[in-house]
Amino acid sequence: MKPPSQTNAIDFDSAKLQRLGFGQQPPLLERPVSLAQLRQQLSLQLQTSLEPQRILGTFYREIQRMVPLDALCYLHKSSDLRLEFGQRGHHSISYSLSHEGEHLGELIFRRNQRFSEQEQGNLESLLAALLFPMRNALLYRTATQSALRDPLTGTGNRIAMDQTLQREIELSRRHLQPLSVLMLDIDHFKQVNDTHGHSTGDDVLQAVAASIKNQLRNVDMVFRYGGEEFLILLSNTCREAAAMVGERLRFAVQSEEYLADGHTILLTVSLGCSTLLPGESADSLLRRADSALYVAKREGRNRLEMAG
Repeated sequence: MKPPSQTNAIDFDSAKLQRLGFGQQPPLLERPVSLAQLRQQLSLQLQTSLEPQRILGTFYREIQRMVPLDALCYLHKSSDLRLEFGQRGHHSISYSLSHEGEHLGELIFRRNQRFSEQEQGNLESLLAALLFPMRNALLYRTATQSALRDPLTGTGNRIAMDQTLQREIELSRRHLQPLSVLMLDIDHFKQVNDTHGHSTGDDVLQAVAASIKNQLRNVDMVFRYGGEEFLILLSNTCREAAAMVGERLRFAVQSEEYLADGHTILLTVSLGCSTLLPGESADSLLRRADSALYVAKREGRNRLEMAG
């Protein structure tokens, strides 16, 4: 049986915020004794961070002084953000948050007892304190993601790659788990640009990036290494498993149909693979994968070579 639920939409505007008492920020109160005081305290606490998880965690903890909850879930699809706190309950109330037409996500409150009208009213009043902190956090998240993303392919850029690779190497050593990388290069990509133009070349890069992503796990990461080269970071993946992933990627790209001016372009890729050695640096790991890729190119392309 599907749990009973209530769905609501809240669109905060300046007039509503003013009526709710958000014109000025009052001093922080240690122990709120009323709805208004809790709302005022939240308005200060939630503005001290730009991390969605910290903001929502604080919000979830503090509002339970007024309305007991078993769980809170937040969804914001456009930024690929999903956060959950607590355990699931049988009853839920869901709010779609927006401000001046800007969607700020969906918030779901859950607990095992049905929400009273007064509790629902209290939640709606407290939600006003969450509006601007979450809007600022989402803007900051978008800006951060843009700074770490290749604008053409949507994969990570070199800055993101350097940061992530170093972190994954540290995690690999700490948890004694394997780490492998694949260096992938589109064969004869210059001919695509020379024959069909750079616009078609861009389309091909986007299509190849999408094909790579479709073949990987959620924990795997793809970065545009430069030009027509991509780096795939495979956490907790040994040499043999990485080779299987590489062959799957090679086959997937070759199986795709790429069109230019009504004509099909046949594409293949070459790959080099390396697996982290004890005490190895990030530069050495990448250098070995790049050397293996060079061998694959020299030996005729459309193949995978493993680093020694």
